[in-house]
Amino acid sequence: MATACVKNQDNLRVRLMLQDEARFGRMSDPRACWAPSPHRPVVNLALVREFRYEYAAVSPWDGDIDHMTREKMNTESMSCFLKQVSKAHPDEFTVMIVDGASSHKGKELEIPKNISLVFLPPYSPELNPAEQIWNILRRDYFANRVFDSLDAAIGQVGRGITLMAKNKEAVKNLTNWHWTSVETY
Repeated sequence: MATACVKNQDNLRVRLMLQDEARFGRMSDPRACWAPSPHRPVVNLALVREFRYEYAAVSPWDGDIDHMTREKMNTESMSCFLKQVSKAHPDEFTVMIVDGASSHKGKELEIPKNISLVFLPPYSPELNPAEQIWNILRRDYFANRVFDSLDAAIGQVGRGITLMAKNKEAVKNLTNWHWTSVETY
């Protein structure tokens, strides 16, 4: 495993994780689609402003995904997510790449001792491979769909991430960019 070649001062294996959060809910996502000729596709529309935040961290080296759904995107939610990741990988030191969201920098943020945060440059979401997870979820699990309840929409997120997490090679191909590769260094 690639993580075995890098160790920290406590002699723990180092795990690189790319973190991001996204909002999912009942607002529909109409996209282009096909219909048999001569019919026009009919896509329902929902403008219900109910949503939750999905937190995710992906390891580009092995394709692992850790995720959590929260009601709010705030420092408390980020602390809970970091605690979950820490418990999921207790024998590793996690270097987590994050964006500059205020919830990632709050004074009350509780960072477990086996996690270190590294910040991306401001206003540069294109540098975060974790953003690709949301693109795939929105395209494959939310496009042209209307949900009867917020629970149904959140269930769809969970199913989508669970199915993505099972295909570790696809996740690695999606997120292991040249700057995240161990061989680069």
